[in-house]
Order: sequence, then structure tokens, then C-alpha cells
Amino acid sequence: MKRTIAVVTSSRADYSHLYWPLKDLAAHPNVDLKLIVLAAHLSPAFGNTVNEIEQDGFAIASRIECLLNSDTDTGMAKTLGLAVLGLTDVLAQMRPDLLLLIADRYEMLAPASVALTLRIPVAHIEGGEISEGAIDDAVRNALTKMAHIHFTSTDTARARVISMGEEPWRVTRAGAPSLDHITRSQLLTRSQLEQALKIDLKQAPTVVAYHPVTLLQNTTEEADALFAALAQIKGQIVFCYPNADAGSHSLMQRTHEFIRQHTDAHVFVNLGAVTYWSLLKQAGLLLGNSSSGIMEAASFALPVVNVGLRQYGRERAPNVLDADPNIDSILDKIATARSADFRESLRGMTNPYGDGHAAERIVHVLTTVSLEGLLRKRATSVQS
Repeated sequence: MKRTIAVVTSSRADYSHLYWPLKDLAAHPNVDLKLIVLAAHLSPAFGNTVNEIEQDGFAIASRIECLLNSDTDTGMAKTLGLAVLGLTDVLAQMRPDLLLLIADRYEMLAPASVALTLRIPVAHIEGGEISEGAIDDAVRNALTKMAHIHFTSTDTARARVISMGEEPWRVTRAGAPSLDHITRSQLLTRSQLEQALKIDLKQAPTVVAYHPVTLLQNTTEEADALFAALAQIKGQIVFCYPNADAGSHSLMQRTHEFIRQHTDAHVFVNLGAVTYWSLLKQAGLLLGNSSSGIMEAASFALPVVNVGLRQYGRERAPNVLDADPNIDSILDKIATARSADFRESLRGMTNPYGDGHAAERIVHVLTTVSLEGLLRKRATSVQS
């Protein structure tokens, strides 16, 4: 019999990671895929990325409007509440055999909580990682304890999930599925990318991917130093929009103000996964605090200047240089990252987050794991 597997996606970021698992699930003869789309995907302010999902050929089983047009932590909390209400109706009617979630966005607490009460087994991708400067860290760990099947990106993350009391047979080191784009998707050539973005890329640009630091009371406090440093560097700058978190509207406004004052700066509200990875391949530097600087940039041996608290604690490859959130530290790390010696030192490096074959490992487990008794998690022994 076919397994009904529901998958929740809330933003362009998690969809870019889910693309190949979704492709393989949709093509599997024994899977009835139910794709649930919510939050930023349905927001014009964040590019209506639901359209991209449909253009990629995926049928959408349900759309849940829940994202408040807010720039506050209160708005985030209310968004979460609305998501719970909408998902309760959808999942109660759908009753999938498995629910697949990914990563650490706060919205993912909603489907996990609903599934817990409805006794729907949860599979979770990218648990066991650390990002001490964001509420994502707590969200990720909560999802781990609410999940029944785990797919980690690294061996260290797998060990950390097991140390949280999860039975080893439930935890598979699959790798980060975002890296499957690099092995399975056709990245754009520089000429194709120039046509798509309508900018000249003869000189490798600095790509800025910066998000609110959600653990701080003032989530954009560290951005002052970032923008001050950007004003002093030379060369073309390409901004990507921030996540839909408290402070994102403020960052958008500052970005547009910066662009009005700098003719060699550009911003893109929504870059599809293939376009974004293609841009990283052509870039000279990635600057900001995005997980893409930690997880994907290593596959291109791209120098990364990671600013501030947000990604503190994550495993990282030698292409990542950590800068304190002050202008001197940021400029110093940018200078190092742009140096020929540093670029040369990265030649032949490997990405600790996987080999680009995560989707096949994930789909194999999802389609073969026994569902009988899956909900009952047995406590593992505590090592003294």
C-alpha cells in the first residue's frame, strides 16, 4: 500500500533544502505526497514563493495563511498560533502516515505540536546542530524530541541527537539535502546568471545574506556594524532578503536605503535555489550570518565572513571566518577572505555537511521504516 507522506514548507529557505527529497518522494511509486505550504511562501512581501513551488511541478495539497504582516516578536508568536489552528484542520482530515519537517524555523513548532496530539509520526531533517544566537537552536532541539525519525547532516549532529536520548536506529546521517542541488541540479553559467539577474558579474560580487538575530532583545542590533563595514568596501554587492523574523522589515528598509546611495549594490527579494547556488559559485565573498555560509558555501570553496552571534556553535569548514559585530573586526575578516593566500588555502577542501546524495537516503528510510510501534520512543540508558 502507498504511504501518505505530508511535508510542510514555510519559506524559500526550507523549500530549497526540501526540493530534491520532494522530487524523489513525488516520483516514488509507493508514496502519496501531500505538500502543505504556509507562512512566508504566501506573502507578497517575501516574493509569493508559492509560485516557484508550482512552477517546479509540485501539487499543493493545502495552503495555510498564517504570517502576520508584523516586525515584532509578538507577531511571530501570533503567526505560530494561527499556524497551529490551520494545521489542525488540515492534518486531522489528512491523517498522513508520516509528517516530514526540516530544520529550525519557529513555524515548524506548529506542525510538530499538531502531529504530536494527533499521533502522527514525525520525521525531522537537520537536527543535532547548534546555532546559539537564534531561537532556532531551541526550536531545533524541541523538534528532535517531538520527532520519531531523524536525518542529520553530520556525524557530530547524529551523535548529539543520540545523546539527547534518541534511539540510534532512528537516527540516519543523511547529509544536508540542500547540497543535492550541487550534484543533481544544473547550475547557471555566468552568462545565464547575468541574464537572469540583469547585472554584470565580470567582477565577482560580495553576496550579503543577513538575518535578524532572534535571541537578542534588539534583533537588528548587530546590523549597524555590518552596514557600516559595507559602506567602506569596494566592488559590487548583492543583497538577499532576510527571513520573516522580528526585525526583517527594518533590515529590508536599511538595505533599500543603502542601495539608493550605492549604484553598485542590488537586492533580490527572492532567488530560487538554483539561482542562489549559481550566484554563490560566481561570488568572491559571502558576508552575513546565514546558514548557507556555513552549510553550502563550502561546496564552492567560497570565503565566508560570518558576522556575530547567530551561527555561533555550528560546525564549519575552513572557508568560514568569524567576525565580531564591530566594524574593525568585519573589515579585517573581509580583507583576509579576499586575499589570494586565503583563497589558495581552500583549494581541495571538502564540505562536512555531505556529499550531495541526502535525498536518496532520506527517501529510502521514509519508504521502508516500519510504522508499527514508531510512536513509542524507548528511553536509552544514561552514561555516567
